[in-house]
Amino acid sequence: MSTESEVDAGVEATTRDEPETVAGDLGAAIADTPEYERFVESKAAVEKSPEAQKKVQEFERLRDEFVQARQTGEATQDDLETLQSAQQDLHTVPAMAEFLEAQEALDARLERVNQEIAADLAIDFGDRVGGCCND
Repeated sequence: MSTESEVDAGVEATTRDEPETVAGDLGAAIADTPEYERFVESKAAVEKSPEAQKKVQEFERLRDEFVQARQTGEATQDDLETLQSAQQDLHTVPAMAEFLEAQEALDARLERVNQEIAADLAIDFGDRVGGCCND
């Protein structure tokens, strides 16, 4: 009778969908962590900070100019040092410094989560990023 097939199909569908369901639960759990909450709050603070926004725009302008100069072979060491100085200046803005610390803490937490996932799979996702074949 088809009842067994329907039950088996239901079990297979549940098993097949389970990783996606668990992934959704994992995403929600990560969103509830103090690290993620701090990251979101500090990102909003950077976006609201006129000082941070001014320095972000300046850094992005200098970065774009440097990338263009590098592509044409006209980038100099002075250009690179100017860009690095602008980045350091940006990082000294209190809102940006807090954001970078929060981002680092969240990255560390996500790395620990990744290690737990990979441990059961015998796969290091970090090694696999960016390439299809790792010999």
